[in-house]
Amino acid sequence: MEVMASIMRDHILNLLKEGRRIDGRGLEDYRDLEIKVNVIEKAEGSAWVKLGNTQVLVGIKVDVGEPFPDLPESGVITTNVELVPLASPSFEPGPPDENAIELARVVDRGIRESAAVELDKLVIAPGKLVRVVFIDVHVLDHDGNLLDASGIGAIAALLSTRMPKVVYDEEKGELQTLDEYEPLPVRRIPIPVTMAKIGQSILVDPNLDEERVMDGRITVTTDENGMISSVQKGEGGSFKLEEVMYAVDLATKKAAEIREKVLEAVKAE
Repeated sequence: MEVMASIMRDHILNLLKEGRRIDGRGLEDYRDLEIKVNVIEKAEGSAWVKLGNTQVLVGIKVDVGEPFPDLPESGVITTNVELVPLASPSFEPGPPDENAIELARVVDRGIRESAAVELDKLVIAPGKLVRVVFIDVHVLDHDGNLLDASGIGAIAALLSTRMPKVVYDEEKGELQTLDEYEPLPVRRIPIPVTMAKIGQSILVDPNLDEERVMDGRITVTTDENGMISSVQKGEGGSFKLEEVMYAVDLATKKAAEIREKVLEAVKAE
């Protein structure tokens, strides 16, 4: 396996010297991106994303629960990732491994730090009852760049979410669920863009072959105003200051293109 990886790395490096990639893309080109929302009938919101041959399914469940003690006037968001064993030979059944935990953390941070969801509007009774939003990411097929596919799927699913209205009687302490629905209060659309560093080249949306030989990885999440909500570096390696600045500029540009596709998918429903 090490010999094959070395041969693949040399092949990829030789192509990169000519400004080409193993699948024919340019260094700044994404693979084909497909997005569909409302694909899970029983969920409050959902989205399916296909990025090249990578596929993820994201479901949103909205429940009622208690707020965190230190955030009595804020709703709750929790993100979970399941790496379905059929999606990759490297995925194993059982509790989440470090890859699933990192993936969930990056998706969660991009949404949370951008204040994408107005959590104060999810409060039913301050300090007592709030909406709890569960984001469940299921990786169906892994061919590289799960970070972007999952983040895109999460925000598309949140934008498609419709939750039942509730009425709380404070005197009786009773909660009534109505037969009316309202959208989740989403005010920002954060989009993650992941770049791999291989040798001296930085390329966007690495496929699985490129991920296997990359020296480092950086994911930059930005909103529609170009504000950075999170930056995640992974897989060792180092990035020079000018490389980081290039990555931020490229991420902002690519995020704008992806955001349009997300909005188109949501409006199509």
